Amino acid sequence: MLSFEQALEKLLSAAQPVEEVRSLPLTAAAGRVLAAPQQSTVDSPPLDNSAMDGYAVRLADITAAGVCLPVSQRIPAGTVGITLQPGTAARIFTGAPVPAGADAVVMQELCEHGESGVVINHLPKPNENIRRAGEDIAIGAEILPAGIKLRAQDIALAASAGLPELPVYRRLRVGVFFTGDELVQPGDPLPPGAIYNSNRYALRALLEGLGCEVRDLGTVPDNLPATRDALRRAATDNDLIVTSGGVSVGEEDHVKPAVEAEGQLDMWKIAMKPGKPLAFGEIRRDGGKAWFIGLPGNPVSAMVTFMIMVRPFVLRLQGVNQVTPRIFNLQSDSDWLRPDGRAEFLRARINDSGNVEIYANQGAGVLTSMCWGDGLVMNRPSLVINKGDTVRYVSFAELLS
Repeated sequence: MLSFEQALEKLLSAAQPVEEVRSLPLTAAAGRVLAAPQQSTVDSPPLDNSAMDGYAVRLADITAAGVCLPVSQRIPAGTVGITLQPGTAARIFTGAPVPAGADAVVMQELCEHGESGVVINHLPKPNENIRRAGEDIAIGAEILPAGIKLRAQDIALAASAGLPELPVYRRLRVGVFFTGDELVQPGDPLPPGAIYNSNRYALRALLEGLGCEVRDLGTVPDNLPATRDALRRAATDNDLIVTSGGVSVGEEDHVKPAVEAEGQLDMWKIAMKPGKPLAFGEIRRDGGKAWFIGLPGNPVSAMVTFMIMVRPFVLRLQGVNQVTPRIFNLQSDSDWLRPDGRAEFLRARINDSGNVEIYANQGAGVLTSMCWGDGLVMNRPSLVINKGDTVRYVSFAELLS
């Protein structure tokens, strides 16, 4: 069996971003992947401006606290004042340009109105409460690197730099279908021996949460012709096909021979728990191919394998550069005394003490553990965990975006 690190390396080495790039207005760019680095068109701030409501002054005029200066002008935000004359102060507001000649702004709380002007009850320092032009961003400076998924703060930064639109990769198109004659849709009667198809809804939500355009082919009958037909239809206009179930080598598992007939397949047994069987390959189509990933059928196995293996592959196809989640070293408040010989991804959560608790039943079908937990403990093969030990923890928040 491959280690999960080896399997992930193979996946990522095969992935290349989609080629199509589109320019979108800032209002539509959030959540998309930036296709090219961006530079600022302006200095930010564009002019020296006040960080406070107060009074712009010349340091040379403030010889001692309590000096009274006549107010020569009023400068609200959006207005450019005139040069500050010696021996005067300018009433100024947050964000307003500092007038030429002023070298400090005294906040209004340190001033008071006098009979002939404003009394400055403070000895200011040079540049006090002045934000210098370009101190945040210099014109021409790179503000956003390529390969990031654009967040609200990235959009705001682009706007502040004068950029009306951004080049982004198009959305990744992913076709999904599910195999198993035992699968029934929620809301339908449940015959003996059948189960409700939770994987359909989990995988759709996971892919949509990553910003993919999902095309759902539904449940496919458990036979080779139907599986081959589903693969052909899914490959027509999708970049990636993701399935769950049927990836083993039993008599009722038809995904492997179907993929081999319609393309090519690397069949992996990965030394990870849950999630051992994973199929990776490609499906032929006119003029190209669609990537294929087949996940295990057990609900927890499918979700964990998606988070650990499929998510970084999808991100790389989308053009994201940094696909590795952050892992934190935290103290365990649980024992784990019967480790597996494979790398384990244990459902866990952070308690009120900031330590990690491990769910007692780590069965691959125990879906309630995914709702109870808020992350995974990444346990090395055969490693016993005693209460108080340091464990490697990754949150679901890292693995779902």
